[in-house]
Amino acid sequence: MPELLEYEHSAPETPFELPGTADEAVRRASERVARNDLRDQIARLERRLGETFAAAFPRRGIDWRVGAAGGPRVLGTGDLERVRDALVYRLRKAEAELARRNGAEDANRALIEEMVASPERHRWVRVSNQDLGEPGCLHWHSRPRWGVVGILLNWWRVKISSGCPLADVDRAGREPAVEQA
Repeated sequence: MPELLEYEHSAPETPFELPGTADEAVRRASERVARNDLRDQIARLERRLGETFAAAFPRRGIDWRVGAAGGPRVLGTGDLERVRDALVYRLRKAEAELARRNGAEDANRALIEEMVASPERHRWVRVSNQDLGEPGCLHWHSRPRWGVVGILLNWWRVKISSGCPLADVDRAGREPAVEQA
């Protein structure tokens, strides 16, 4: 039994701390901070995408969706970075398309002003509300006054349409049949 008493026990200095626990806690804390930062960036990008959509409301053909990342789960930093990068790409693409459309719409508004100022220089030009990015069927059309006489005498005017045709009248001008029960 003396050998049992001579045995030296080598216990850690603090019995409740496991080796590597401090490093693991630091790694988890830094990952948590990184994930929170990425979630904040994603929230700001989604907000900007929503604001861009609201500013360009009547326009169509621009992808505004914010898709899910593949079901309910906690996303890691790699997944969050992919979501953020996809949002950045989509936002840049939407802003570029919106800027391109705004430029074309501003050019069409300037064209309407020029048409009204001198219709003879813009013969047979037609600009619609869709060209201006606005809803409706209104359009501006440079035409000769009094038909062939206007063409020969260079008398031109800009005619503004009255808007969309009536929904209740078909192309032949007849009222639609009303079904009676």
